[in-house]
Amino acid sequence: MIVLYHTENRVVEVFDFKSNSNIIIDARKTTEALFEIAEKNKDRILIWCHSDQKENLNRKELQDIFSLKNMMMSFGKTQYLPESIGFIEDSPFLKVNKTVKYPTWLMSSEVGTIYASQLLKFKSVIKLNLPFSYALNSIAKLGMSQGLFCYSEPRLLINSDLAISRNQASKTMLFKFVKQHYKWVWSFFLLFNITFYNKQLPLFAFIKSLFVGKLKTLVDIDFEFLKKHNPTVLSIDVIIPTLGRKKYLYDFLNDLRKQSILPKKVIIVEQNEIETSFSELDYIDNETWPFVICHKLIHKTGACNARNLALKEVVSDYVFFADDDIRVKPNFTELALTKMQERSINAVTFSCLRPNDKKQNFNTKQWSTFGSGCSIVKRSALQGMNFNMVYEFNFGEDADYGMQLRNHGTDVIYFPEPEILHLKAPIGGFRKPHVNDWIKQGYSPKPSPTILYYKLQHQTLQQLLGYKLVLFLKYYRSQSIKNPIIYFKTFKKQWRESVFWANKLNQIKQ
Repeated sequence: MIVLYHTENRVVEVFDFKSNSNIIIDARKTTEALFEIAEKNKDRILIWCHSDQKENLNRKELQDIFSLKNMMMSFGKTQYLPESIGFIEDSPFLKVNKTVKYPTWLMSSEVGTIYASQLLKFKSVIKLNLPFSYALNSIAKLGMSQGLFCYSEPRLLINSDLAISRNQASKTMLFKFVKQHYKWVWSFFLLFNITFYNKQLPLFAFIKSLFVGKLKTLVDIDFEFLKKHNPTVLSIDVIIPTLGRKKYLYDFLNDLRKQSILPKKVIIVEQNEIETSFSELDYIDNETWPFVICHKLIHKTGACNARNLALKEVVSDYVFFADDDIRVKPNFTELALTKMQERSINAVTFSCLRPNDKKQNFNTKQWSTFGSGCSIVKRSALQGMNFNMVYEFNFGEDADYGMQLRNHGTDVIYFPEPEILHLKAPIGGFRKPHVNDWIKQGYSPKPSPTILYYKLQHQTLQQLLGYKLVLFLKYYRSQSIKNPIIYFKTFKKQWRESVFWANKLNQIKQ
């Protein structure tokens, strides 16, 4: 490991832990210096550390923390880019939980690390005279979508509470960053939001950014091991909520019985609201299965409740969250578990496409949501977690479960392979239409209160306000009120109703 000590944009010292000696370099600016060190030491872990944190650098644990070559981590008390960046990004990577290892492209110059060969992939994109914090955030923002795993990691410091607040980017640098890393329209959107919500008019910064071009992401990041873990034969359980899809479930069970690594237990929660009903899944008892089937028939519908009941029955090392209308190849569980163990990944959502869908994501990368019907999670990562019943019969339970994982220190990774085929079967069984309380009482909130509840729980204020404006503009085209003034008043009323019911949902949760 080689550490670069700095005072933001100036180099103080470069120290090689391997030779236990200082390294002499020509560059004096931090960004340029980091790339110079990488050029001369392509197979080394590079660390940057503010000189104030020299004695607080957690050298003992760094080797264990850094497990993959395609990884970038940092930690800081504050973020370089101001919270206004939330006006234009609706992702789970901005509201960072500083107490755990949390996925984010928001990098800090306080302390951080990257593998030299990965850093060099950005040399043709990043200008060496850029402010150090700007360069770090640019690398992470460009790399994350290509497979660079980016995290806030408090263990980089012995005592993370000693991290110091640093200066944030100016309005000029903020608009430059947005223009370089987002579609051009978002610069206008950012200007409007800052003007409207922050009561500021950064016109000079905005105009200056118009002459900046968007950075092209030509970075090819492959999954590279620093420490390859030998996979061991571990057990896996499958949980399947089902309702009226007898044939589809049977086909999926047949896929499971053909697996090269068989499930230890398949937990099926069959739902039927008719109190006097019997199970239609006769093949569970009529056929011999190479795994234990735990079958529960409940007279209550709802996927959140069904999955929570199933999770109580899990006994294996891994849990396969499955829908009842998916298909997998015979080597699915073996390939999935092998890849997860080799890479020390604890939560994966797999490519899950319908028969005629075109695959668009081919890289293993950090994922912004969670698929409750196409994911595998290590059981130890699920302790104390349940699907939030607030979302029952509504939207958001998948995304919320993913956020629970992230806030417990477990990142959700997307695997393009092995693939899952989603047949998207017709809704089956008898279902009594669910009517939410706000509909019963004559309200018409916009957006759905569960969507707003999710955003209040897991996003920054700026993200919420940015979403509000996007919804206002998009919804105008699909609704009947075309008088802008009347529409504005109607939307404000519907938004207030949504906030009211979202807060009520929060009280129910508590």
